[in-house]
Amino acid sequence: MSEPGAWRPAAACRDSDPDRLFVRGAEQREARGICRGCPVRAECLAEALDNRIEFGVWGGMTERERRALLKQRPEVGSWLDVLRQPQLAEAIAG
Repeated sequence: MSEPGAWRPAAACRDSDPDRLFVRGAEQREARGICRGCPVRAECLAEALDNRIEFGVWGGMTERERRALLKQRPEVGSWLDVLRQPQLAEAIAG
């Protein structure tokens, strides 16, 4: 899927209230659960990382988790290929 956002119709959250993904504190655990098993989780997370999206749960990661990953891997220009590597995908899904 090459168009930005082309993954959205296949997302597990497509019929959810978007406000459920833009929460703080303990509610983030529930929001992350929506992403578990999503068939386009990597595409969603890549879009958030590539575009430095600051708010919400994207691809099962909170703002804080995404910031940490971006700091850890500043050399990455396009995240989708990185996220499709099995070892990284497992670490992130954990």
